[in-house]
Amino acid sequence: MGLKSLEVANRLLRYVQVDTQSDPYSNSFPSTEKQKNLSKILVEELQQMGIEDAAMDVNGYVMATIPATHNRKVPIVCFCAHVDTAPDCSGTNVKPILHENYNGAPIILPDDPTQIITTASYPYLKNFIGKSVITASGKTLLGSDDKAGVAISMELASYLMKNKNIEHGDIKILFTPDEEVGRGTEHLDIQKLGADFGYTLDGGELASFEMETFSADSLTLHIQGVIAHPGAAKGVLQNAIKIAAEILAALPKNEWSPEHTEGRMGFIHPNHIEGGAETARIEFLVRDFDTVKLKEHAEKLYGIAQQVIASNNNFNKASVTMEIKEQYRNMREIIDQHPVIVEKALAAYKLIGLTPIVTPVRGGTDGSRMSFMGLPTPNIFTGMQTIHSKHEWIGVEDMEKSVEVLVKLVEII
Repeated sequence: MGLKSLEVANRLLRYVQVDTQSDPYSNSFPSTEKQKNLSKILVEELQQMGIEDAAMDVNGYVMATIPATHNRKVPIVCFCAHVDTAPDCSGTNVKPILHENYNGAPIILPDDPTQIITTASYPYLKNFIGKSVITASGKTLLGSDDKAGVAISMELASYLMKNKNIEHGDIKILFTPDEEVGRGTEHLDIQKLGADFGYTLDGGELASFEMETFSADSLTLHIQGVIAHPGAAKGVLQNAIKIAAEILAALPKNEWSPEHTEGRMGFIHPNHIEGGAETARIEFLVRDFDTVKLKEHAEKLYGIAQQVIASNNNFNKASVTMEIKEQYRNMREIIDQHPVIVEKALAAYKLIGLTPIVTPVRGGTDGSRMSFMGLPTPNIFTGMQTIHSKHEWIGVEDMEKSVEVLVKLVEII
């Protein structure tokens, strides 16, 4: 297709240097104002390409239209990526490193030599011996989740604006904030976007295609202890911190957690705890591909918590309550109603020589929510690996192949 080598990589190298980390404890939207710094850059670049309607709204959403090159009526497709990076690992002062002609040796990250990326730890890296990979420098994540998706979408826009002989209908580009904190579509105006269906660029290895995600809830246990002055606490104090510790200790040790599940297995994951002697709370992520099972997981956890209190006389005046919030649902419930969007994507993969790998996402994407908002949106690969960590890396060729898939896909549509 004439894609200039490293062009999409150069975009990623620029974008990851802009700090766009989101904040799960912020009440604003977007959760961090700095996410808009990258969004402004993207709008300017889109406008420079000749895309006149490119704009960012007050909530940080970027929307743009690549104009059709023919007059026939065809479906309008949207390509979506998120600008924010995860709060799991620092995204400040990211220093990306391009490793050209990678030789297969351990990659020692220079800003922290204890951080070493090896083919033994990450076998997929073997595919890039003799090719180019990008890492961070050892103190931060890279941010290819999802700035690789952003770079791929921008490269598609640039390529199509330069090659107007390629026949396609109107194409919408969408960049969202706050995906990593589960709020990426909270203020999205689907009607304004005006697409018939979409694809997120938020997947992993080459040729992967995802049309099924976890269904997800967040769950909080609120623990009410009994407070007393430590000097006069005998027979009175019932410490909420200790109760929380007992509840966590009572969870199954070798199952029902992210570190012991794979494939289509669900889990419950404590990911935040805070409080004091009087009150404490434990926050959990609840995940399963079968939405009905979310309730079963919650009931099991609540039963464990209640049993901890009931079985210990030292906690006889304490109590625990449970709060559940819906996060997103398995998008396959919607995607299955629109098989043509899957067929077209998989056809595009095959036409550029890829054998599609259709797998469920052990996570979620903006596409999960958008599908239930009326815009069915499966997920296409970008190449990102070991995301949310200092070992995050990406192969340049995977990104280039993703751009090729998108070009072929818009032709098919």
